[in-house]
Amino acid sequence: MHVGSEQTDRGVAALVGRMADGFSRLVTQHLQLARVELAEDAKAMGLDVASIAVFVPFLLVGYAFVCGALAAVLAPWTGWAGALAIVGAVNLVGGGLGILRAVKRMKSRQMMDDSVSELSRSMAALTSAPPRVPVAAPGVNTLKDTTGMAFKEPRDGR
Repeated sequence: MHVGSEQTDRGVAALVGRMADGFSRLVTQHLQLARVELAEDAKAMGLDVASIAVFVPFLLVGYAFVCGALAAVLAPWTGWAGALAIVGAVNLVGGGLGILRAVKRMKSRQMMDDSVSELSRSMAALTSAPPRVPVAAPGVNTLKDTTGMAFKEPRDGR
């Protein structure tokens, strides 16, 4: 009888089962992390958009008054057409710069950055080369216990 081979088969099956359970748990945790992180990012973005929406009417009214006052100040030197053109050009330049800044800021924000880094670390751990195990002589079954001592089964099975 080859008792060592039978124990090895059961041990390998148990290890494969534990590895599959661990991998399943890892994938589940990654999905949970992604879901939580996506919810947090969406909540933060929603609050930012809501705060912008609340203050836009005040900004527009105040902006219209300031532009009118500036045009009125410039009108005696350039006339109303020139004053309105100057105020309009300044508004176009300022608005364009503000939009460029906002777009750059949006591009720099990393969505789900924790999930991406965790997934990268998991992939690196899963794809790294396994440790080298010395190969026993052909025809000899070798088992090691927790201390590293090797048990060898003779070729005749006794």
